[in-house]
Amino acid sequence: MLGLDAAQIERLFGEQYAGKEKLLSSNLRALQLGREYADQHLSGAVGLRVEASDQVGDKIFVDGNSAAALGCVYGGATVAAWYPITPSSSVAEAFQKYCAKFRVDKSTGEQRYAIVQAEDEIASIGMVVGAGWNGARAFTATSGPGVSLMTEFIGLAYFAEIPVTIINVQRGGPSTGMPTRTQQADLMACAYASHGDTKHVLLFPEDPTECFEHAAAALDLADRLQTPIFVMSDLDIGMNQRLCKPFVWDDARTMDRGKVMTAEELEAGRDFGRYKDVDGDGIPWRTLPGTHASKGAYFTRGTTRDAYARYSEAGVDYLYNVRRLLDKFETAAKLVPQPVLRAAAKPTRLGVLYFGSTSPAMSEALDLLAADDIELDAMRLCAFPFPDSVAAFIKSHEAVFVVEQNRDAQMRSMLVNELEIDPARLLPVLHFDGTPITARFITAAITRAVHAMAVKPLRVVGQTGQDD
Repeated sequence: MLGLDAAQIERLFGEQYAGKEKLLSSNLRALQLGREYADQHLSGAVGLRVEASDQVGDKIFVDGNSAAALGCVYGGATVAAWYPITPSSSVAEAFQKYCAKFRVDKSTGEQRYAIVQAEDEIASIGMVVGAGWNGARAFTATSGPGVSLMTEFIGLAYFAEIPVTIINVQRGGPSTGMPTRTQQADLMACAYASHGDTKHVLLFPEDPTECFEHAAAALDLADRLQTPIFVMSDLDIGMNQRLCKPFVWDDARTMDRGKVMTAEELEAGRDFGRYKDVDGDGIPWRTLPGTHASKGAYFTRGTTRDAYARYSEAGVDYLYNVRRLLDKFETAAKLVPQPVLRAAAKPTRLGVLYFGSTSPAMSEALDLLAADDIELDAMRLCAFPFPDSVAAFIKSHEAVFVVEQNRDAQMRSMLVNELEIDPARLLPVLHFDGTPITARFITAAITRAVHAMAVKPLRVVGQTGQDD
């Protein structure tokens, strides 16, 4: 109906079913039957034709899951434990493919990686926490229902301060939700995973290029901050091929292992304590297994210890620990990817916040709104905790739209709670039917809201401070 070259489809089938000749032959037969039927009964039903073309320029086609897996390889991950769940399974599968290429010693053939398909999500996160405790760079890939099962181990890693990277490819919610649909439904579940008094770092990639970059960055941040880090992808980014910028990697880049004590420093008796914050950033020094024969065996921490790892049930020691973790979270706001600002062409009292896979539709919507004389300053959120620039952006506008793909305005709630923003200033634009958000939807929702407002012209303030 569209004029697609049958030979190209057959070639793709051949790649998909390589080594599975029975499946290949049956699918090729089905393709042939379908094309014959369409040719006989549906000829001319569609007025569109497809032509082969090479107009991508310097862009590449890639899906977010493959990009995230490659980012984990470049970021130094050597351990992955996972349990299959749509739409994240292909992250681990791609990681295995890339490890077979990049993690095998060419001289000995030794595999320098470990990939375990666990019996469930609980086991997979337990393995990753164990690997992180032992000094390896480790990650798991899952989706919302998997995060639900992982929360106890995530809380353990938070309080024991163990580096863990979790790639969450979000799907529809709640519970088992819509496995083949997309949403940004796991924000609250991940930001506060565990049963209380936890706050986790979330990264929001907008496309496969940032999936690659954020996956590598997450491994650095996990080591630097000694805590779980979430990469918040979704089905739209993860499983769909997207046209995006080629990946760039600096070969001079080294892994950030954070505050690791050397054997020499331990021998010299450097005062660091397993929980002690010596420079005010909330992050203590740690050792890695093997650092020292007797003084560097482990770096596990918990809430029933004082700053020097001595057992204590004193309230003052518990308060020190949990307050220090809050200090560390404030430090994280300076280390995570910073928001991206797109200023309107004209002064405006309205702003819009968005994140993740909403980005392409939002870019188009801003152009459409401007053509209709609705100007918006726009800020793309790239991470949680929110840097100071986010609060400043909100405070500089009378009203700010928050565009997100879930029913309950989870990002808006986090902004209100974390930044103590007046909820009336944040106007939700919510899309949650499981399909990717569109520029048409955003444009219509914001246009309706703007027309419903009692729109006043901008005040021009003179040097005297009085309205002119």
